[in-house]
Amino acid sequence: MSASANTRPATLDATTLRELIASGRSPRLLDVRTPAEFETMHIPGAYNVPLDLLREHRGELRNHLDEDVVLICRSGARAGQAEQVLAGVGLPNLKILNGGMLAWQASNAPITQGRQRWDLERQVRLVAGAIVLASVVGSVFVPGLKWVAGFIGAGLTFAALTNTCAMGMLLSKLPYNRGASCDLDSIVGQLREEGA
Repeated sequence: MSASANTRPATLDATTLRELIASGRSPRLLDVRTPAEFETMHIPGAYNVPLDLLREHRGELRNHLDEDVVLICRSGARAGQAEQVLAGVGLPNLKILNGGMLAWQASNAPITQGRQRWDLERQVRLVAGAIVLASVVGSVFVPGLKWVAGFIGAGLTFAALTNTCAMGMLLSKLPYNRGASCDLDSIVGQLREEGA
């Protein structure tokens, strides 16, 4: 049963995680953001296991995650979803980095930076805003277009209430958000090397 079924998932703040890493007792760090977000910036030593890949291959990944695991995303929402998925396959010792990469950055903790790209949340805001704007402007000429804006508004409301985002999941599959080395075999290979 998921830890979140009865209580909130266990969290770890950025300061405590920094202390664990510095002491040599670092837990396994799984960053569940898109490969593009991970490439832009991540915690040194973290493994990129995008949420959709984690959901699809949770059983195989579980076999390589016996020690303490800290789940990381931008703010904590996707890490919470990942916690539910991994707890569902019986993985104990799961924690979520409280506040995600935003909190990690705010604490001036070390990061590995790469090519800068927009994070997934910003992409969702751009696409949703553009669709709403185009629908409202277009409804001057085609009155029915206002319902497209209403549909997007309903989708955003549902996303907030359920802490999921269908548009974000779709955008994460675009080539812009994918990485060349983010497939199950390469991730399992990295986890196996580290565990050896």
